[in-house]
Amino acid sequence: MTETPALPAVWRPRTTRLVAYLTAGVIVLGMVVLAVVVAPQFKLLDRILMIAFGAFIAWILHMLARCRVAADEAGLTVVNAFRTRRLEWPEVVDVSMSVGEPWPTLDLADGTSIGAMGINGAEKTLAARQVAELQTLLRARGETPEPV
Repeated sequence: MTETPALPAVWRPRTTRLVAYLTAGVIVLGMVVLAVVVAPQFKLLDRILMIAFGAFIAWILHMLARCRVAADEAGLTVVNAFRTRRLEWPEVVDVSMSVGEPWPTLDLADGTSIGAMGINGAEKTLAARQVAELQTLLRARGETPEPV
């Protein structure tokens, strides 16, 4: 049985953040260098748009890297790439993640479910520990029954 983690607790992927921010830096740097050394037929506006494109790609990568699941006394905050959702403990019925899934699924009391991109299935050992901790918190604070 997993020990109930202390609150507040935050779960986020490690590898995804590292790869996303490194890639964003390389892309922005590459676009700046390209804008400086590009052929003379490219005008100032073209060069600015190259850098803006690199910044746009970096923003998308940042949105992917910021994903997390945060738990506090009142409930969960699920920060996915383009949407943040605040859930009270009783709203979350269960959390599950099958082998090979990219992230766990939170089953909600209203019959819907949402993905929790802040726990990355590619980091198998870390993800399994994080899901187990979240399940333990759900049993302690939500309405999820104890396993038989």
